[in-house]
Amino acid sequence: MSRISDINDNEIWIAETTLMERYSVKKELQVVDTEIRLYSTDKELTECPAMYWTDQDCHFIIAKASEDHYRAQFFYRGHQQYGTGTSEFNDLANCIVTLLQTQADHENEKTSQTG
Repeated sequence: MSRISDINDNEIWIAETTLMERYSVKKELQVVDTEIRLYSTDKELTECPAMYWTDQDCHFIIAKASEDHYRAQFFYRGHQQYGTGTSEFNDLANCIVTLLQTQADHENEKTSQTG
């Protein structure tokens, strides 16, 4: 299996620009490595490059599964992990926007349940 290419400058620019539009402040975006199952039948994890940031107590990660294919999730604690409902995106900007909207919807739902 060929190695997945690293996060490139264009992908970082897309992420930073989208996050700036959402938060109106620059978020510290980290390029990290993560391990995921590329296919549900895989027994082994594959190391993939990813982008990671936080907002208050929420952590966001977007893993690059292959060229122009991304997977996204957010989490609060290890046992509180959430996806977007879409297994994989082929457009990074759409991936980030969907992830941010899903997390905002989750927060709104939590607030309406407690208030």
